[in-house]
Amino acid sequence: MTDRTKDESYQLAALDQEFILGDSMRGARFMMEYAKAEEHMRARRIRSTIVVFGSARILEDGGDWQAKTYNAARTFARIASERGGALADREPWHDNVIVTGGGPGIMEAANRGAQDAGAMSIGLNIAIPHEQAPNPYITPELSFKFHYFAMRKMHFAMRARALVIFPGGFGTLDELFELLTISQTGKAPAIPIVLYDRAFWTRIINFEALAETGMISPADLGLFDIVDDAEEAWERLTARGLLVGTGAG
Repeated sequence: MTDRTKDESYQLAALDQEFILGDSMRGARFMMEYAKAEEHMRARRIRSTIVVFGSARILEDGGDWQAKTYNAARTFARIASERGGALADREPWHDNVIVTGGGPGIMEAANRGAQDAGAMSIGLNIAIPHEQAPNPYITPELSFKFHYFAMRKMHFAMRARALVIFPGGFGTLDELFELLTISQTGKAPAIPIVLYDRAFWTRIINFEALAETGMISPADLGLFDIVDDAEEAWERLTARGLLVGTGAG
C-alpha cells in the first residue's frame, strides 16, 4: 500500500516552501514582512525614528565632496542619537532612532554615527539582483531584508518623526517625493523634512519652477528646509517641531 504521508500535498502548509513561495501566498508573504520587522522593533522598544536617505555611492574616501557629505551624515546621526531619545535605556520607549536603507555610503555613515553615540540603529535592506550587503554599523537585531519595496517603504514611513535627505540618485529621489507627497496630501501628519547640501539640491531639482508653473502650491515649498551643516539640520528639525526625548509620543 502506498504511504500517502510522503505526498507533497500532505506537508504542513507552514513547512511547504514551494507553497509559501507560490503566487497564491503573496499576500501572506507581504504580511509576514510587515510582522517580522514590527515584532523586532517592538521588542527593542522603538517608538519613533528619524529616516536618513542618501546615495550608496558616496564614500568616506571618495574625494573631498564625498568625504564631507559622508561625514556630515555620520555627524548628524550621532547628534540625533545623542539628543533625540534613542539612548534612553531606562525609559519605556526609544525615540528618534536612526533608520536607513541598510547599505553602504550615506546609509553606512548614518548607522555609524548612531553607533558612535552608543545608540541602536535600524537598516532596512532590499533584495535586488545586484544585492548590497548590510553595512556593519546596524544594530544586529535590527538589520532586516525585504523582498517587497512597498512593505519596506511602509516601515520607513510608519514610525518616522523626521526625514533627512542627503545627495542621492533615483532611490533617494523616490523616497523623498513619496514622503513629500504623503505630507502634501495630508495622508499622514506632516513631519519635518531637511535636505542636506543646497548646491546639490538646487542644481538637481528646480522646486521653485514647480510652484511657478502651478504644479505645486507655493505653500508646498515650505514642506522642507535645505541646509549645509549637520548641526543646522538638527536645529531645523527641532524648529519644525520634532519631539525629542522619551515621553514624547
